Amino acid sequence: MKSEDETRRPQAPLRLVITGGAGFIGSHLAEDLLRDGHRVVVVDNLVTGKLDNIAPLRSDPRFEFIHHDVSNHLHVAGPVDWVLHLASPASPIDYLNLPIQTLKVGSLGTHNALGLARAKGAAFLLASTSEVYGDPAVHPQPETYWGHVNPIGPRGVYDEAKRFSEALTMAYHRQHGLDTRIVRIFNTYGPRMRAQDGRVVSSFIVQALTGEPLTIFGQGQQTRSFQFVSDLVRGLRLLMAHPVHDPVNIGNPEEFTIKAFAELVLRLSGSSSPLSFQPLPEDDPRQRRPDITRARELLGWEPGVRVEEGIRQTIAWYRRELDLAIAPDPT
Repeated sequence: MKSEDETRRPQAPLRLVITGGAGFIGSHLAEDLLRDGHRVVVVDNLVTGKLDNIAPLRSDPRFEFIHHDVSNHLHVAGPVDWVLHLASPASPIDYLNLPIQTLKVGSLGTHNALGLARAKGAAFLLASTSEVYGDPAVHPQPETYWGHVNPIGPRGVYDEAKRFSEALTMAYHRQHGLDTRIVRIFNTYGPRMRAQDGRVVSSFIVQALTGEPLTIFGQGQQTRSFQFVSDLVRGLRLLMAHPVHDPVNIGNPEEFTIKAFAELVLRLSGSSSPLSFQPLPEDDPRQRRPDITRARELLGWEPGVRVEEGIRQTIAWYRRELDLAIAPDPT
């Protein structure tokens, strides 16, 4: 019987295209694939991605970077084994500020990425999201749940873009026989998250380290489930190795209220920042927790990094980043 390590690492080197590969998750995935000896082509328009995220990779001869918006026609020269479509604004600040771009990358961008995969005879992985469940009426959320989404609310631009991209991916699988995967990603955190991206982990840590009040919307009783980025990358690699065409949740079922999570960040950072309670945004989900039965049974995956340990690592990374940001100019 093959070990998990053998299962997740194909023997022959592959050439993989990662759209959105200069982003938080995409850069970690690119790094992991290069570490295993594969060739990686990152395609990113750098609207929310950063060259800093892939700077250590650019000296590797197996790495290529293409500055391109995948909402426009996507061409990559040479053979391609996988197209991994991660491109999209993915934080509330980003998709609320970029609503049309978010809808375009979920529709036109997904169409172009699927077209590239079909033209190259490549397999395709769509990075979808737990946001397809909206403000769920079922808890925890299994993949069979169809969701509870307000299609015309401000968050709908992201929710519906991802729901459409899932439908389009399944249409290509059924109509063209494309080898596809769909992963529904739950709240993920770790190094390389942008400090001002509006996600709860980055916001709380930066506020705690800079002595600012931690912003909590509502009374902080809404819940979220947080997974460390290395666990997600491992889940993506396992999903690629298994012919599972229906969506698969990848997330940590350990659930926190937002208030309890804020208190955890304060304790681990040693901060004395106060809590600041603000009005709840429209359509903010009341609860979010993945049912990972499918991932456990089909992939043998479950999270391995405890939230407390992952938050410690992320705090340490932000401390270094903030020190760099405020370091005096040596000249």
